Amino acid sequence: MTTPGVHLQHARASPPDRVRVARLRRNGPVPTAVSVPTAPAPTDRTRLRGALAGGGLTCVVLCLAGLLARTYPFGPVTRNIVDLGQQYLPYHAYWRRFLRGDAEGDLFVNWSSGFGSNFLGDVGTYLSSPFDLIVVLFPADRIELALYVITAAKITAAGAAMTALLLTLRRSGPWPVAAVLGAAYALSGWTFNYGATVPMWLDGLVAFPLLCLVGEWARNGRRPLLGPLVVALAWIANFYTAYMATIGVAVFLVVRLLTEGDRARRRLAALLRATRSVLIGIGLAAPLVTVVFFATRVADPTPPTAFAAAAWTDVLARLLPATSSVATPALYIGTAALALALTLPFNAAVPRRERLVWTAAVVLVALSLQWEPTHLLWHAGASPNGIPYRQTFVLCGLLVLAAWLSSARGLPRLPALAGGAALLAVLALAARDSVDIDRWTFPALGAAAALAVAAAGTAVLASRNATSRVLPVLAVALLLAAQAGEAAVTGARIEREQLSKVSWAPRLGPWHDEVARAAARADDWPRHRTDPGETPGGNDVLVTGGQGADYYSSLTSRTYSETLSALGFGYYAKGRHPVTLDSPVADAIFSVGARIRSTPTAPVREDTLPEAEVTTVERPVPPLVTVHPGTDGDTLRYGDSAFANQELALGADVYDLPTDQRRTPTDGGTLTLTLTGTCPAGSEVWFWAPDHTGSAALAGRPPARFDGKPPSVRAPMQSLGTVPPSGEVRVDVHATKAAAPALPAEPVACLVQDRLDRAVQRLTATGATDVRVDGHTLTAQLPPGSTGTAVVAAPRITGWRCAAGDAEPAPAARRLGLLAVPLGGGPGTDSVTCVFRPPGLMLGGAVGATALLALAAVWWLQRRRPGSSARRQEFTDRAPQPRPAGIGAD
Repeated sequence: MTTPGVHLQHARASPPDRVRVARLRRNGPVPTAVSVPTAPAPTDRTRLRGALAGGGLTCVVLCLAGLLARTYPFGPVTRNIVDLGQQYLPYHAYWRRFLRGDAEGDLFVNWSSGFGSNFLGDVGTYLSSPFDLIVVLFPADRIELALYVITAAKITAAGAAMTALLLTLRRSGPWPVAAVLGAAYALSGWTFNYGATVPMWLDGLVAFPLLCLVGEWARNGRRPLLGPLVVALAWIANFYTAYMATIGVAVFLVVRLLTEGDRARRRLAALLRATRSVLIGIGLAAPLVTVVFFATRVADPTPPTAFAAAAWTDVLARLLPATSSVATPALYIGTAALALALTLPFNAAVPRRERLVWTAAVVLVALSLQWEPTHLLWHAGASPNGIPYRQTFVLCGLLVLAAWLSSARGLPRLPALAGGAALLAVLALAARDSVDIDRWTFPALGAAAALAVAAAGTAVLASRNATSRVLPVLAVALLLAAQAGEAAVTGARIEREQLSKVSWAPRLGPWHDEVARAAARADDWPRHRTDPGETPGGNDVLVTGGQGADYYSSLTSRTYSETLSALGFGYYAKGRHPVTLDSPVADAIFSVGARIRSTPTAPVREDTLPEAEVTTVERPVPPLVTVHPGTDGDTLRYGDSAFANQELALGADVYDLPTDQRRTPTDGGTLTLTLTGTCPAGSEVWFWAPDHTGSAALAGRPPARFDGKPPSVRAPMQSLGTVPPSGEVRVDVHATKAAAPALPAEPVACLVQDRLDRAVQRLTATGATDVRVDGHTLTAQLPPGSTGTAVVAAPRITGWRCAAGDAEPAPAARRLGLLAVPLGGGPGTDSVTCVFRPPGLMLGGAVGATALLALAAVWWLQRRRPGSSARRQEFTDRAPQPRPAGIGAD
């Protein structure tokens, strides 16, 4: 039975449609103006076409933005700002070596940086995305290109995934519009401002639409096996942003359950299925997630950060194009997409409940960014340093979903368009005085708005001329021009702004190549370490090879950072980036037998990296494993003097403090200080002032530069020169700040080389005769009958288990922050063995095995349940169909 003028297929209509049609029947005949298209819903091929178009458009616009900014690989200018150049680029260089079997270590231990670090934790933090495997396809001298391709692939996948989600929610919507909106999500301000320079976060950008699909599958009782696997993949790729995406999907699922007319029982069943998928998926990812979690617990803590909500003027400004800041949420999705999202509250073609619930969800999520309790919830209980609005991609995704829900049924009517345009004008007016507004912001906004209006007008003409094939294409082309052109300009402006405001590392080039060749020639690991020294970027030991102190990770252990700081090393990033120390005493402690020194032949610029003058200094040093008297290493503590601490770690007195020291302030006592005293003639003067910003110079010698900026940066100790025959030491200290130089109690000491040589000879004679390193296992042969404590020149990070001789392995001891093995005071022993296992691996493995069993149980129950195939077909047939035109407002 069919009402005149209305053609309905009840078996294929969604529940809300059936309710509305029944209501219309009860109220009498349906007006003839109301009709339901009988064309079948678009097939999966259409959805695939849309996803490919969304991904392709995303990739093209991303490349166009790089071309406009003239950044690599589309220009000579470096992209390596902040962590992109100092973490992700070096880690991917090492990841390539590891995957090809050329790394000095295995999946558990990285011996190249940090004097031995927890590599599996770093893999789970930086390298666990499937996209990162692409790096093996590129040669060693094209790592920057590989990283850009990985970045572009992730952003492209995000655009394709969002397009697929949109077409899943309303498959009757036009796929070209879905593709444009998918690209709007992938090329949001969050992507350009944060994600493109922190590639690991981009996995969360991909995860959000994929996890929303998992939520849809749970709501419809579909794909019970694939859902947990998608969750697991998202959490393995980057659990940090996957956690945020999961919170966003919870919001999405609740909204869907409230707006799709499901009964209470079906809603509860959907929630239980979604919870099951999430728990099993996280459980499958647990072997990696728990390792990162336990490594985070022992990482060097950054100073606590108090959250301060951004001014709402600045928040609104970030919805506009060409705005850039790390202190405000990057909400830009494009003027056209934003205008469509703003029409949703006014769009009578969308059911009232859907309008209200979606609008409320977007507003509440926006408010949650600005309230400290929810801010902490988004960030797993800890306010992050640097970028406080890392979860913004979720709100960008919700805005794009709102834009699609308002446009998938057709162009919103004039009242809705007017309401959206008015809201857009109000927020632009409110944001006009924000400090984040760029000189390109309003010109780009105006051009995009004009193209969007032209697209809307063309769409209206197309609706009135059903036979025209040109007008619909022209409307989509204008929408595409508005969205793509504005996004390209925004991306280019953000890249240029970032280069001018934050620190950057140069592109890889001749300097790195020359240091790498020198390090390869000098390498003799594990007989001794080869430290590549200071290079233009941070963490470059992972690029050049060798086994240095340089290490920059979110998981840098507190033990390592504090140990190196006590010994006079410098650091950046509030302690999480210790850097090398060119000191013969430090080299003796850590068995650095070859040190590469390099200086550029020309200034380092954004677009070129010069060649460098490279020299190799080789010194006799003790072996990697030495033996020290006594077994009371746990009771030893570092003091306030880096010179005394080095002597304590070495086990010998090698410094003389200047006698008759005097401090004479000059220049009114505010900027300059002169230190005088006497030392043995021919000894080497060393200066240590980790908080000093300025210079220090030995009389008659050029000054050495110190860049201490507590608490973020500590300056390493440096050599100032040799004591003259008179024995007189005069050090002039100049501060660049309008304050007295920040000096410790003992800033100057004189190294007596003969004493150091004798200490090295003694440690070599009593140390290991042979050291072997096989991945995460270290074995050392000692002189027969060795007693006391064997000390491995590696930080005692959590996870090491050691044994002397044939004893059972036990958690390793600690001696002044280094790995130690008590040998006892009896007959002694002639060997030690240490094995590293990342903390949390066993627990994560147990959880993962349990989750795998749970997934198998789900599969078995699904197979055993009678009629499961028929039900799956029923759920497939229940896909949402086009709603009657004109039926929408309750």
